[in-house]
Amino acid sequence: MPGANERAMEKAKSIPADGVILDLEDSVAPEGKDAARIQVCDAVKAGGYGKREVIIRVNGLDTSWGRADILAAVEAGPDAILVPKINTATDVTQVTNAMKEAGGGPSIALWAMMETPLAMLNAKEIAAEAAKPNVPLSCFVMGTN
Repeated sequence: MPGANERAMEKAKSIPADGVILDLEDSVAPEGKDAARIQVCDAVKAGGYGKREVIIRVNGLDTSWGRADILAAVEAGPDAILVPKINTATDVTQVTNAMKEAGGGPSIALWAMMETPLAMLNAKEIAAEAAKPNVPLSCFVMGTN
């Protein structure tokens, strides 16, 4: 659901789905990123999504919004944080460290969005990160477009 669209996020509370991804990345225009971050995190804190898993898709760490997104997402406490354009095991380490610096614990999973040929070539090494202690990697999301 687009993080800038309050109506869509409210509708997500009633749709028949196992989980909802509240998006701060591609569905939000650059000028709306800060407002969407507040709106999404407030919605996650307020709850109302029932048994659905709630995931916040942040902007990548290589953007000017990524670190602020992760800090706010960790504070909001979703079930998972989805990070786009994970290409290497080092990317997982960097995101894990950012989540820890923000105060994230084991209750927030890390979902890695695999979107590039490089990510596919490095899938084995990226997946191996999940076996390391205190690395919350639990899911690959394939961005095949």
